[in-house]
Amino acid sequence: MPVFKLSRDVIFPSPELAREDGLLAVGGDLSPERLLLAYQMGIFPWYSESDPILWWSPVPRLIMEPAEFHLPKRLARDLRKGIFQFSFDEDFRAVIKACAISRTGRGEPTWINKKMIEAYCHLHKLGFAHSLECRQNEKLVGGLYGVAIGGVFCGESMFSGVSNSSKAALAVLTRHLQKWHFDFIDCQMRTSHLVSLGAHEVNGPCFFNRLQDAILKPEHRSPWLLDNTLTGF
Repeated sequence: MPVFKLSRDVIFPSPELAREDGLLAVGGDLSPERLLLAYQMGIFPWYSESDPILWWSPVPRLIMEPAEFHLPKRLARDLRKGIFQFSFDEDFRAVIKACAISRTGRGEPTWINKKMIEAYCHLHKLGFAHSLECRQNEKLVGGLYGVAIGGVFCGESMFSGVSNSSKAALAVLTRHLQKWHFDFIDCQMRTSHLVSLGAHEVNGPCFFNRLQDAILKPEHRSPWLLDNTLTGF
């Protein structure tokens, strides 16, 4: 399959035309209009700073049903003890930067470069990108961020500064998504870590059919507010 070169027009080829590895297109920009269209179609940007913008739509696709999050026993104990404090959308920029730093600090490459940070901070200001902060003794120690379109939350990245903090953030997120009647979380790429927490793969037709149903749901725009009754476990 060829890789499509995007023009200035805010359009994408059908995700069904992606290569076997999921790569669909190259080029374009990170404008809110293009990013939102991409997520509505099951496409997301993922590229290193030295590369042009690469757009992906891999199948099979890893998703998580909010009701099927697997809560490890140790994490459940930590949550019952109340060792973490949570918030939504209070410091989006700090969370996305921490996600980038957590990877480079381990010597791993990151797609969360300066242009990506600014693009997603813009989406946050528009009410589509959201962060969940996990704090301990008032210090940010974990969290995650992603993009909400209708009834799907497209998870982008999470970080953990202390043991179990990113898992705790994901546990709290799934409870809220259940309450708000979200259909699923798009986890994008398969990882053993997410599979251990309840994520599973679906084939292309299943994913895209569910996505088209989910994006028709009403938008749940920011700021998101934490329901403390959903953090006790």
